[in-house]
Amino acid sequence: MPSYKDLNPSGPEGKRTIERLLKLRKALGAIPERTQKETLLLATWNLREFDSPKYGPRMNEALYYIAEIMARFDLIALQEVNKNLAALNELMKLLGGNWAYLITDTNEGTPGNKERLAFVYDTRKVKHSGLAGELVLPPIELGHGVYQPVLQLYRTPFLCGFTAGWCDFMLATVHILWGPKTPDPEPRIEEIRRVAQFLRDRTLDETAWARNLILLGDFNIWKPNNQTFKELEKAGFVIPEQIRELPSNITRKRHYDQIAFRVRDGSMDMTGQAGVFDFYHSVYREDDRGVYEQYMPNGYWTMGSGADRPDDGPYDKKWYYREWRTYQMSDHFPLWIELKIDYSDEYLVELLE
Repeated sequence: MPSYKDLNPSGPEGKRTIERLLKLRKALGAIPERTQKETLLLATWNLREFDSPKYGPRMNEALYYIAEIMARFDLIALQEVNKNLAALNELMKLLGGNWAYLITDTNEGTPGNKERLAFVYDTRKVKHSGLAGELVLPPIELGHGVYQPVLQLYRTPFLCGFTAGWCDFMLATVHILWGPKTPDPEPRIEEIRRVAQFLRDRTLDETAWARNLILLGDFNIWKPNNQTFKELEKAGFVIPEQIRELPSNITRKRHYDQIAFRVRDGSMDMTGQAGVFDFYHSVYREDDRGVYEQYMPNGYWTMGSGADRPDDGPYDKKWYYREWRTYQMSDHFPLWIELKIDYSDEYLVELLE
């Protein structure tokens, strides 16, 4: 569990944080309990611009809630970790000394958005193998020793090797380019196609560190029947039925986040437990707007842009609160799945055969 030693109930923020933590912990009961060796709880979570100053810094209160959610899992892939690691380091303090992270360097340029990708994991359960790398797409061979360089991804995918229980596996996390606001823009399709095919080849390589590979993260996929989704399946990745129909953004309309598998039979089987976790029923709730207006930047009624922002009027504050709170928590919900990692019985039975 996270550290609560600095929580002070004497002030309004401390009292509110404690009360909300109790509600959050109760809601998290819907997720299976972590086990010592039988299962692995794996999650992916886009923590919106964690932590850019765009709408003001995240409150300490929000960090407690994020830590509480993350501590429910064994291994979490994070997207949109900001260039400035201050918030991530504060989060790690709350999680405690048994937790560690691996991060990429910053993605520069406008499409890169100064983002990093990260894996955060409990070292008592999960071990990093030593394998770590950012995915670089190979050039196209034209023949006669001539190669054509390819356009690299704006946000370089991150691949690491891990061991948990009986399982060695490679984990690759992505944040696919958003592109035009249409279901299947070609840039997004092309990025997913290239990543999926590259990683498929990794699983076919007998010299690879592991033959089990899990691809997860924010793919910006609108629907399971879109071409973007089909590119994963064409490369032989399997998206479990338990999660393929679960929207993971806060509007409950988009299937941006995915967890896809290319693993050997009888290895890292799913237990059947999976889901998304909606934290807004417990923290930064709709009816909490009046509580948090004092923490929002001045002039908030003129901030924001895009089609989702209403015209100036009586509902601007309501809209802005909904937007602001996504920079405290996120505009994505964690997507998670429980995997079997103890194959002791199967091994002993095999010895008898």
